Amino acid sequence: MATTRMFCFVLVMLLMGCFCSAKIYKVGDSEGWRAKKGGTYYEWAKRKEFQVGDSLMFEYDGNVNDVTQVNSRLEYQFCNSHSPKAVYNKGHDVVTLTEPGYHFFITSNHSQCVAGQKLVVFVVHDHPTIPPPPRKILPFGKDYKVGDSNEWKVPEESDFYSKWSEEKQFHVGDNLLFYYNDQVDDVLEISSDLEFKSCDTTSPVAVHNGGQDLISLTKPGIRYFITSRIGHCEAGLKLRVVVRPLSRSVPKKMQLSPFDRQ
Repeated sequence: MATTRMFCFVLVMLLMGCFCSAKIYKVGDSEGWRAKKGGTYYEWAKRKEFQVGDSLMFEYDGNVNDVTQVNSRLEYQFCNSHSPKAVYNKGHDVVTLTEPGYHFFITSNHSQCVAGQKLVVFVVHDHPTIPPPPRKILPFGKDYKVGDSNEWKVPEESDFYSKWSEEKQFHVGDNLLFYYNDQVDDVLEISSDLEFKSCDTTSPVAVHNGGQDLISLTKPGIRYFITSRIGHCEAGLKLRVVVRPLSRSVPKKMQLSPFDRQ
């Protein structure tokens, strides 16, 4: 009996030790939770280290916005609130971060979200008593919107996407965002320079046809993308990117991209 009591006491003390130092962060500080003129909440979040047990406090006008927690980076990037993990709409909400990893928050007001009202935080678990399961987490690199304002469509100049790619340096952990009319085109990833030059669509590595596709660059090397519309591909709708090894260290704090800061 004494052994059992001692075990329970130690367990309670360990759990208390994990959460007694928990912090509450007011999102956006004095500005609160609203669309930001300077981009997303990247600058606010990057200076902080979030741990399991910490909480985010959202203050906002509940008649205009809410806090929608989404499940994936893709939903976060495209402001997709159709299948949320949780929704808060009281105007003063405290969300406790109960597990390590990335947590994504947007507003369901789409125009406000596109204007920058979205937040992603990376939560670490520094307490050795309850270690997180081993996982490989790539840092948030840069997000490149393919073609920028032209998006993914037949270009006016056949070398448009070649010039677009040459102006950039892609690294492992970066992402490509393809926007296009899925009734007209798609995105095929192919494996060789020969297939790329000849617009050979017979053996693609992957096919994307959602109209809004996020493709992660997970390893160094050359990646090739074309459309299955041969005429469009021959007119220049194809992309070749050189992915460099990860040259930046993986910090405990989350990293976001210039795309997030727009």
